[in-house]
Amino acid sequence: MSVTIAVLSQKGGTGKTTTVRSLADVLVRTGLDVLAIDADPQGNLSDYFDVDPAAEPTLADVLAGQARASDAVHGAVVPANLGLAESELVLAGKIGREVTMRNALRELKRRHDLILIDCPPTLGLLTVNALVASTHALMSTQAQHFSLQGVEQAMEVFDLARETLNPELELLGVLLNIANMRTRHARQTLEALEERFPEKVFNTVIRQSIAYAESAERARPILDYRPERGADYIALAGEVLERLGMSDRARRLEQVRRDTLPPRLLA
Repeated sequence: MSVTIAVLSQKGGTGKTTTVRSLADVLVRTGLDVLAIDADPQGNLSDYFDVDPAAEPTLADVLAGQARASDAVHGAVVPANLGLAESELVLAGKIGREVTMRNALRELKRRHDLILIDCPPTLGLLTVNALVASTHALMSTQAQHFSLQGVEQAMEVFDLARETLNPELELLGVLLNIANMRTRHARQTLEALEERFPEKVFNTVIRQSIAYAESAERARPILDYRPERGADYIALAGEVLERLGMSDRARRLEQVRRDTLPPRLLA
């Protein structure tokens, strides 16, 4: 069975979708078979993978029992659209609603080394389903005033999923995203996170850059669009792999760095 990581945040705009897309790209370059799942009705991850908006079936069809998950894979992603919001309403009335995604993904977990789930920027039923279907959770947060409060709220849902439905769920880490570490506020946010979540905050901070939004708009991974901006995600991938006990894959990242980053960043 594969490792499955739910990437979540309490609100939108924390770089969550960019993290899923960029991590997927870097991890594939280490030789892993990686599948992304768009569990956000906004469908931003699907756009980032350049999936046709009319593509069918989608995650909504899978959760509704109208399609197999394996049939909903388009390239390297199971896409989503606004129909997923309706599916969440339908799920709310079902018995065993919290385990629907876990049951649906069983076949895919046998086929792929690692699955990344892009959760919606809310802490509702779709996020709970993603956590119940996952082995690990990665929390993304911005360097803003209410960041710690948002992570605390996400942790409440994480704890609920682990205590009631998925006791093997682990917190992979907390990621400070879209940060300008030259500002005191960003540094104070990082300190507060490290105090609240000792040994769980990633050493890597994803630095603020318009290049991420541009790469998403062009449906190109950051390492293809602006390789120098991909250095943070290569470093993050290394931490993720080490925490997952995949040191052999982490060692391959040095070659990924040499193959993709500008020479000035390799010194």
